[in-house]
Amino acid sequence: MTKIIADSLPNIPWQDMPSGCSEPLWRYSENPIIGRHGTSVSNSIFNSAVVPFGKGFAGIFRCDDRAITMNLYAGFSDNGIDWKINDFPISFEGDMEVTVTEYRYDPRVTKIDDRYYITWCNGYHGPTIGVGYTTDFVTFHQLENAFLPFNRNGVLFPRKINGKYMMLSRPSDNGHTPFGDIFLSESPDLTYWGRHRHVMSPAAFEKSGWQCTKIGAGPVPIETDEGWLLIYHGVINTCNGFVYRMGAALLDTDMPEKVLFRSRYYIMGPEMSYEQNGDVPNVTFPCAALTDADTGRIAIYYGCADTVTSLAFTTAERLCSFIKAHSL
Repeated sequence: MTKIIADSLPNIPWQDMPSGCSEPLWRYSENPIIGRHGTSVSNSIFNSAVVPFGKGFAGIFRCDDRAITMNLYAGFSDNGIDWKINDFPISFEGDMEVTVTEYRYDPRVTKIDDRYYITWCNGYHGPTIGVGYTTDFVTFHQLENAFLPFNRNGVLFPRKINGKYMMLSRPSDNGHTPFGDIFLSESPDLTYWGRHRHVMSPAAFEKSGWQCTKIGAGPVPIETDEGWLLIYHGVINTCNGFVYRMGAALLDTDMPEKVLFRSRYYIMGPEMSYEQNGDVPNVTFPCAALTDADTGRIAIYYGCADTVTSLAFTTAERLCSFIKAHSL
């Protein structure tokens, strides 16, 4: 049995696998859990990050308002399903050179020591990776941008590896990038990033077409006794535009640039109406995962059609077995 190396989370949001399910993930029956009008000013709420906090949960949410301004909002929940999201965006403290931004979107959150670190796509002369932290989800501090533009999908590992902070990212261009590989970078202090290493590229169409255009890291990697479990998104460019599906990989524990297994088949794709229809059709985009080490349960938060937020479930054993059985 694959074991998750993390804290127990007995109140993890959960719904048992439906009878007859043969898929590696299954959807929450009451999806979407957050509608597009989850705040008084929102046009859409999606691609957001959730972590355990206090006796419940806290989150950093991408809310595009009715001016279609992309920004980050804090929210709280007792059960991880029913959310109260602030009506006002997060105001970061820090150097005005980095806190004055063109946009903020697609956050991830990971707890390291006593801080909850946030990474997101930050508008600084084009998209790059913003980095900040909070201890209470009330006051937020912004650090230096991690990389030069253009870059997206910056995802921190939940602990130092070989004494260094580690981050996955996907270098890009200034538009709706029609390409993209995942890279790993390390830092001694969360300011200076280097020793960049290639992790993986889009797959050849004839081997795994759903991820042949671009790929990007999703939730914070999950540490297991078999390696780092990485849930990621893969994209194919079709006659109807980009289609975003989810995949998974296992990375080496001490050298996470080394891919041990990678799913040939996608683990979830846009099949439900709320995933196929919205501001950007045919998108399932994972940004957060909660885990319970005692049971091996995993709850995945994902954006649907760039409009709403939904939940899916699996276990570490089920997902890792699927990756190994259907690996590129």
